[in-house]
Amino acid sequence: MDNTSRPKSSLSRRNLLKAGGVAAVGVAAGLRFPTPAIAQTKTIKFTLPWLANGSSLFTYVAKNQGFFKSKGLNVEISRGYGSVAAAQSLGANEFDFGYVFAGGIILGAARGLPLKGLATMGYDATMGMLLKADSDITEPKDFDGKKIGNVPASAEAPYWPAFARKTGIDMSSVTMVQMDNRVLEQSVINGQVDSVTAIATSSVPVMLSLNEPCRFMLWSKYGVSLYAGQIATQVATYEAEKELCAAVTEALTEGLVYALKDPEAGIDIFIEEVPEIGIAANGRENARLSQGLMHYTVVSPEAEEHAIGWTDMEKVSGMIDMVMEYGAPADATRPDVDALYTNDLVGDAGKLSAAEWESIKSGLTEYAKILG
Repeated sequence: MDNTSRPKSSLSRRNLLKAGGVAAVGVAAGLRFPTPAIAQTKTIKFTLPWLANGSSLFTYVAKNQGFFKSKGLNVEISRGYGSVAAAQSLGANEFDFGYVFAGGIILGAARGLPLKGLATMGYDATMGMLLKADSDITEPKDFDGKKIGNVPASAEAPYWPAFARKTGIDMSSVTMVQMDNRVLEQSVINGQVDSVTAIATSSVPVMLSLNEPCRFMLWSKYGVSLYAGQIATQVATYEAEKELCAAVTEALTEGLVYALKDPEAGIDIFIEEVPEIGIAANGRENARLSQGLMHYTVVSPEAEEHAIGWTDMEKVSGMIDMVMEYGAPADATRPDVDALYTNDLVGDAGKLSAAEWESIKSGLTEYAKILG
């Protein structure tokens, strides 16, 4: 399918929504906290976990479609330098809010940063093993005796031993090759290693944009799981300005729902907001793939049974245990689940009907095959 253009009717519909649909969405959302009555537009600084890409494009949709503006907010979106760094800058009050992966939030809190998780936007960080499509590795034990690459500073690297332990991989038989992230995918394509540890939403689009068929073995299917991106702020902001926190959470949820329902319009908006994506070679295709993989992680019991944004505290407790064992320094303090996260701001904006979920799932079969 050629995704380089959209029919004029779709773009017209999007413009109409932008012009007149925002207010209707806000009325229908029904958050537990009312959106703030702000006399003047309030500017907030917002950090992404990494470079702007398809997995975070819904933040730009929320801005472009006026979901922030309708709540009296002007949001300045900045790139991040990894979730750990994003959590640090957020905890240091360099940003007001952020979209940060759970591993970074938990580790930051364990190191004493005053962070508060407001909502979960993706329910699988997609940590795992990147493989060529024709690889003879089909189950974890097949990694015995193989050569595996990883980037020591990458988000998933600390949890490779957890995956190996859970699945009975003989780590003494595996040759680990440390490498730079710029050659990670090429090392698999060129056969320098049999596989690499990776984040699917980052590495799979690279492989596919290079016309290299691939598979991905998700660690979450073997009990090694972290949530993906979450909306976060400082504890002081949450305690003093709950209405503001509710407004930011609602606007971002509206942006994600919009993109889930019309992913092609989401990409159009993203390229409008970040023009260099459209100019870059394979930029649109990379955005399409990373958005699709991210959307695959939104489909979850938490989102379907409760609402997009809802966090399972029991699951998070297990994630905290894993971070403390494999990712945190020896002097870190285990965060309290209820102090670190809340579901109080999750409202009706993230509630979809069964028919809407089925429609979304039908558009994700391509990604289910890769991650299945």
